[in-house]
Amino acid sequence: MKTFKLAFLSVVVSGALFNSAQVAAHDGIERILVSGHQANLLGQAMSASEGVLGQPEIEIRPMLRTGELMELIPGMSATQHSGSGKANQYFLRGFNLDHGTDFATYIDGMPVNMPTHGHGHGYTDINFLIPELIEQVTYQKGSYHGDVGDFSSAGSVGFSTQMKRKKGLAKVSLGEDAYQRVLLADSVSQNSTNTTLYGLEYQTYDGPWTDIDEDVDKINAIVRHSIRTSEGVLTFGAMGYENEWNSADQIPSRAVSQGIIDELGSIDDTLGGKTHRYSVNAIYTTADYALTTYIIDYDLSLFSNFTYYLDDPVLGDQFEQVDDRKIYGASGSWHPDNNLTLGFSTRYDDIGEVGLHRSQQRERLGTVRSDKVNEWSTGVYASYDYQWTSRLRTNLSLRYDYFDFEVNSLVDTNIYNVALAPNNGETSDDLWSFKGSANYLLTDDAELYLSAGQGFHSNDARGTVTSVDPNNGDAVDSVDPLVRTFGYEVGVRWRPSAKFNSSLALWSLEQDSELLFVGDAGNTEASRPSKRQGIELAAYYNYSDQLSFDLEYAYTDAKFDDSNVLEQEIPGAMEDILQLGVTKRFDDNWFSTVRLRYLGERPLVEDNSERSDSSTVVNFLLGKKWNAWALNLQVLNVFDSNDHDIDYFYASRLPGEPATGVEDLHYHIMEPRTVRFELSYEF
Repeated sequence: MKTFKLAFLSVVVSGALFNSAQVAAHDGIERILVSGHQANLLGQAMSASEGVLGQPEIEIRPMLRTGELMELIPGMSATQHSGSGKANQYFLRGFNLDHGTDFATYIDGMPVNMPTHGHGHGYTDINFLIPELIEQVTYQKGSYHGDVGDFSSAGSVGFSTQMKRKKGLAKVSLGEDAYQRVLLADSVSQNSTNTTLYGLEYQTYDGPWTDIDEDVDKINAIVRHSIRTSEGVLTFGAMGYENEWNSADQIPSRAVSQGIIDELGSIDDTLGGKTHRYSVNAIYTTADYALTTYIIDYDLSLFSNFTYYLDDPVLGDQFEQVDDRKIYGASGSWHPDNNLTLGFSTRYDDIGEVGLHRSQQRERLGTVRSDKVNEWSTGVYASYDYQWTSRLRTNLSLRYDYFDFEVNSLVDTNIYNVALAPNNGETSDDLWSFKGSANYLLTDDAELYLSAGQGFHSNDARGTVTSVDPNNGDAVDSVDPLVRTFGYEVGVRWRPSAKFNSSLALWSLEQDSELLFVGDAGNTEASRPSKRQGIELAAYYNYSDQLSFDLEYAYTDAKFDDSNVLEQEIPGAMEDILQLGVTKRFDDNWFSTVRLRYLGERPLVEDNSERSDSSTVVNFLLGKKWNAWALNLQVLNVFDSNDHDIDYFYASRLPGEPATGVEDLHYHIMEPRTVRFELSYEF
């Protein structure tokens, strides 16, 4: 089936390549000089840590995975500890965001984060995005903006897809480890007011692993139809994404040192997953108001095994996590005058099943927990901007959010003979959030920012009503539905010329004591109050029209904030993130980019007795454009680093080991150096 799909799409792409007349050369690289990170946000931005970028930055960035689009955000890193179809691990401002709990992500006004998700609350999978069709990326950090609510304490990002292309695009990519990708995209204008854009992507990949083929089978499709009226723009969109894969998960260090497997091996080679996401949406925007509505159909079946034979020495510890839902939502904003913005958002998640099942070789052995959940949230906000003088402006925002949860078990008694009816229930919660900023234009080239605000994140609906641990029947406490956060930031932005743009931000974020629902276990886990503070620096310099540099550095000190001074470290909190980039444009439309990413050490346990090593990876892109054709060469992990993509420290058990298991470092190695070629044609 995979071969048929690839052959079919190759024929489609080939037809597009030779079905057009001669076209003038399109030099998209040069646009970086006047857009994106070089955009002048003085007098516009509310904080030093927000920004906007676009396709010019994306098309010159070498990327191993779609999830690395998140690394366009300064100070953010995206890694992976499992198969290519699973959501990435994200790191930002001292958070191992893991599933996206404290960072909100949107695409064309539709939320990506999944509350009460089968794998983890806030799960953020952006594998359904097609990088070539991203028009704009807007990001903001901290909880200082009134228009975002749940999941946004560390920040948020909005991806906007294109509505119209200047030229069609056909692309074929080939690489090592059976990497194959084809893309076809174009837009058709029926008249001066009606335009339809479409895109189709198909990808396969086996990966470098010694004992499994990932056998990735990924397909993406998008259609957008826009209608320009005398007052605004009406856009209808549809997206479809399907993916199936095998996983090489993290491995125990001792298994490598004992020669049981190598660093590219697996303990359980039957892991993997299957997912889909289909959506339709409508957006209407005018000068005074905007309205978005959407429907999303989502499904995931994910098989994992992190402890091997610790819980079950005979059948093993493999488990399946299931999420099957439909999402209905809307959001809007209105500007009654130049200063005031009023807005709302509402979302209803109809979750047919969110479940955790014991399995062996992807065959279910029994259910640990399986629930039907109805979750509804709504928020309203008012944001007021005021220009006091030609240099001083302020913003004050007030936001109200309400959440309602209903949980009903789909099974009476689970595999451990625990009655699950006591975990049924309904609850609700609400809260107000105040936010504000003051910005002062020091000179025509520099602006000072002071921002502060309350934020929050919701918790898994199951945890808000739970009373029984499904693993043993013990009584457990329910979690707080909404968890308060508070953050502030002082920053400066300096842009002395169109060639140089920089920002510096000092920030702090406090999080209340909370309880979390752990999807991998089906129960609740206590957490503690925390405080994170840090500094972020970003600088972008165009030395000339042919040579540009960028530097992004973030340092974070993250600690639990209570009386337990001996165990104050937050596991997984990244201390240093550094990215460096150099782009060179040569004569005759050649260009190249070299990027370095450094991730510093981080604690793996609360007492700091176990720490991860740092990691460094260098990626390279070389491209040539002539007329309508382009050829790119990507070398990913240029120096073949065997650093770890991610590390954990916990107990697991291999056959023959003590029943209590062995505490050990578990890690996922970076993928070895790989080379990929891309041939594209604009028509």
